[in-house]
Amino acid sequence: MAPIISVENVTKTYRIGKVDVQAVRGVSFAVERGEFVSVVGPSGSGKSTLFYMLGGLTKADTGRVVIDGADFAAMSDAERTRLRKNKIGFVFQKFNLLPTLDARTNIEIAQDIAKAPRDDEYFQRITGLLGIDKRLDHRPSEMSGGEQQRVALARALINKPAIVLADEPTGNLDTKNSEAVLAMLRRSNQELGQTVLMITHNPEAASFGDRILHIRDGELVDAELDPQWNPKIVKK
Repeated sequence: MAPIISVENVTKTYRIGKVDVQAVRGVSFAVERGEFVSVVGPSGSGKSTLFYMLGGLTKADTGRVVIDGADFAAMSDAERTRLRKNKIGFVFQKFNLLPTLDARTNIEIAQDIAKAPRDDEYFQRITGLLGIDKRLDHRPSEMSGGEQQRVALARALINKPAIVLADEPTGNLDTKNSEAVLAMLRRSNQELGQTVLMITHNPEAASFGDRILHIRDGELVDAELDPQWNPKIVKK
């Protein structure tokens, strides 16, 4: 069976002033269906740029990103949008909740956008597992950061996407809430069969994955060459 995510020699360069900055340099890897893969690296390593390419939110300059058999480079904007709505659930470090809507509506809006049928039993299951079932009538300003991120995670899961992409999902959370979010990502992977790819700078969060990819200076590197995992390495 073909991998659900295939990345083939992708590059991405940004123009900053008069300088070209190569954020991603010839990265290649594959993610099998049902895997939980963590991509770990320090700030500025290119991991967030990689995340946006995987989600079809920005285009690679060269190379291919293939999601469940669909090549982003060969798709129109409308086709990429449709694939995102139907196949991918996103979780960001910033919760991206609509401030005027309560938690229930912030979750259900993902179903409305995708024109997906409502599944009340699944909604209750997800919100119960995340411990937000008693907070559904509250707006984001009335919830803690941990509660807001759990609402954002419920929104990502509600349409039962094949792939969950999480970009620093615990970056703004304390230890207790971080563990709750990571446990739910693991549960969605194990119990719901969803493929999870998580971007993080935190080695402890990364350890929740089945497999860890290390990125530094826009390239995948061996763990032994990653100063975040090998403290004997000192950057010059």
